[in-house]
Amino acid sequence: MEKKMTSGEMAKKAGVSQKAIRLYDEKGLLKPTEYSEGNYRLYDDAALQILEKIVALKQIGFSLEEIRDNLKSGEASDIKGALEIQLQKMEEKKYQLEKITDAIKRTLARKEELDWDDVAEIVQYVSADQSADERHWDALKHTSGELDWYVRIFRSLDLKDGKRVLDLGCGYAKLWRNNWTDIPKGTKITGYDIHGSWADDFARFIPENKDKLPEGADIKLEFADLEDEKTWDKIDENGEYDVVIAHYLDSEIKDIEAIVAHASKVIAEEGLFSFNGANVANWNNLFKEAIEAIGEDSSFIDETIAGQTEKRNQYISMMEKYFARVESVLLPNFWHYTEAKEIVEKMKDYYRAHEKAIAGYENKLLAYFEDKIEKDGEFVLEARSQFWHCYKK
Repeated sequence: MEKKMTSGEMAKKAGVSQKAIRLYDEKGLLKPTEYSEGNYRLYDDAALQILEKIVALKQIGFSLEEIRDNLKSGEASDIKGALEIQLQKMEEKKYQLEKITDAIKRTLARKEELDWDDVAEIVQYVSADQSADERHWDALKHTSGELDWYVRIFRSLDLKDGKRVLDLGCGYAKLWRNNWTDIPKGTKITGYDIHGSWADDFARFIPENKDKLPEGADIKLEFADLEDEKTWDKIDENGEYDVVIAHYLDSEIKDIEAIVAHASKVIAEEGLFSFNGANVANWNNLFKEAIEAIGEDSSFIDETIAGQTEKRNQYISMMEKYFARVESVLLPNFWHYTEAKEIVEKMKDYYRAHEKAIAGYENKLLAYFEDKIEKDGEFVLEARSQFWHCYKK
């Protein structure tokens, strides 16, 4: 006759506490084989094997509810699918932890004395980084057949030989990486960013690829906080720049006008300040057309356009305080979709405040976009990103 184990003996063999075994009983994961005369839980070897499975699944991140469901099904195919889902979840957690680590490094690099507002700022960094990365990968997926986006931006600057360039918040620096051998001869580029950002990777990239730069071209990276006046004292000491670039700083800088004001002081008389932000998205009109075509209310898109237009006008007024001439440069980019579901998800993500309303007529939108894709082979969204070229005269 097989000898039964007490909960204490089971716990010792599996390396868990007796409290954990009681919890698994309460959750329906591990029932006693039988009870002793004194009403103590008793377990057999089969129960020990189940307990070992629970411990293993818990260690790789499954919840107790998920473990219970997996133990009930017991199918190999179900286990394979569950592991694949769990792997995806853990990759997402790993990504999130990396973002939190980067955000903490950024905050520590910027300040010597910290308070709880800085902790809140870390959360903002993580959210901004994650949102930016999601947009980045979404763009790569749907614009793969188009001219590289950073090549478009680079060409719009029309850089000439021998110019001095200041890149504010250069980050991963795709503007330079993706155009490395096309940087004009003799160009001297200085990038500014902080430790704990993607600029750390660019700092490694520069010396590894310097020998591939065109004749006389040079790039150096300075680690400093652009929101610190001491940083601008240092920039001022280095003299004037022919081109100053401040791209994609909206979510990173609290006082964007301060950056514009400082930039205006270090630009040469004939120089260029390239800045972006306050975009009135062109695809508002395409989405509005789709919603109206299925007979639904699109007034929230009109409100979105009005809000974006107001912000754009505020940006123009701000830049005109520091520059005599402000020119709009709209760079087109085309997003290609062959799955209607992805277009609707794009809409829900872009109009998050109205996601519930869009979900309410999602099936009609899917039918609308599926019809478009069937007729044309794909659905193309034209995006026009707003850049501003500012001049002193």
